[in-house]
Amino acid sequence: MPALIILVYAVVVYLLFLVVLGYAAGFFAGFGVPKGIDQGSRAAVPVAVVVDLLLLLLFAVQHTVMARPWFKRRWTRIVPGPAERASFVLAASLVLALLFWLWQPVRPIVWSLSGPGAGALWVVYAAGWAIAVTSTFSISHFDLFGLRQAWLHARHVRYSPPPFTERGIYGRIRHPLMTGFVVIFWSAPVMTAGHLLFAAIATGYILAGIAFEEHDLIQSLGGTYAAYRARVPALIPRPSLRRPPLGSWLSEENDRKQAT
Repeated sequence: MPALIILVYAVVVYLLFLVVLGYAAGFFAGFGVPKGIDQGSRAAVPVAVVVDLLLLLLFAVQHTVMARPWFKRRWTRIVPGPAERASFVLAASLVLALLFWLWQPVRPIVWSLSGPGAGALWVVYAAGWAIAVTSTFSISHFDLFGLRQAWLHARHVRYSPPPFTERGIYGRIRHPLMTGFVVIFWSAPVMTAGHLLFAAIATGYILAGIAFEEHDLIQSLGGTYAAYRARVPALIPRPSLRRPPLGSWLSEENDRKQAT
C-alpha cells in the first residue's frame, strides 16, 4: 500500500477519534450532544441493562484483544504495519460511537448534588479530562494514535517505539490516562443507575486492562518496568514525602554508630 495512502488514512482516523472524544465529553456530562448517558428513549430496566452490558463487553473485547502482541503479529499479515495502530484507533472509535448511539439510560437516581457540590464535581470532571489528555503528550501522543508510524513510513524512516520514560505525571502514577478516565466516569453531580453501571464496569475493566498491559510491558521491558512498578503506584499518587536515598540513610546510620 502506498505510504501516502497510509498517512492519509491515519490522519482521517485521528480526526474521527477527536470527534468521538469530543462527543464523549458531552455524553458523560449530559450536555452539548444529541444524546447523553441519561438521555434517550427508555427500555424496560432488564432490557436496558443487558444492552448496556453487551456494549461494554464489546468495547472490552475489542480493546483487549487488539492490544495484545499475538493479535498484532497476526493482524499485520492483513494490514500494513504502519497502519496497525491507526486501525486499532479506528476500531475503538467505531465501537465507542456505537456505544454512545445504542446506550440505554437506566433510572433511578442514585445521588443528586446541586449548588457548590455540583460545581465542585464539574471542576473534578474537567480535571479528569485534563489529566487524560495531557498524559498522552507526556509519552508520545501521535504514536499512541497511529500518526507517527504513518509519518515515519511516508518519510522512509524505520519505526522504533518511543523509549520508556518516567517524565511528567508518569513519575507519580503509572497509568495517568486511566486515572483521568476513572475521574471522568465518577464525577457526576447527578448519578443515575445507568451511569453508575457504566462507571463500575468501566472501572473494573480498567483494573483488568492494567494487569494485561503490565504483563506485556514486563515481557518487553523486563526489570526496568518491574522496578518502575514497584516504585510508582498505578492510579493514585502517593503523598510527596521526599525521603533521602537509601545510600545516604545508611551513611548517616553508620556515622551515628561510629559516634556512639
